[in-house]
Amino acid sequence: MNQDQEHLRLLSIFHYVCAGVAALFACIPVIYVIVGLMMIFAPESMGPSNNRPPAFLGVFVAGMGFLMALFGWAFAFCIAYAGRCLAQHKRYTFCLVMGAIACLFMPFGTILGVFTIIVLVRPTVKALFEPTRANPPVFAA
Repeated sequence: MNQDQEHLRLLSIFHYVCAGVAALFACIPVIYVIVGLMMIFAPESMGPSNNRPPAFLGVFVAGMGFLMALFGWAFAFCIAYAGRCLAQHKRYTFCLVMGAIACLFMPFGTILGVFTIIVLVRPTVKALFEPTRANPPVFAA
């Protein structure tokens, strides 16, 4: 196994690890969903009757928490899928873009994203992602 394939294999493993960490952190906004649902369905737990938040605020808090968790899980899925694509030497552009987006997930994603970009811009690695002439893609009509 040459050095480029070994680097892609390691990057793939680290993408899976980073995706797991991102998915775990994406569970934190579920707390907001729970608090928002409590504001809607159990307002008595929020304090005295003259000091309770309105129900629409509970809907807003629960909705925002749900959207944040959904966004985090989608990000984790895309990072994991990029790891799979790196292992299979497919979807070069997707892997490069996800490497750049992973830089926003500090500090682990930043390190992973920078190394992903460094490895993927090598001409020898880019050649690994190109389809071989012996097996051209078959398009079914």
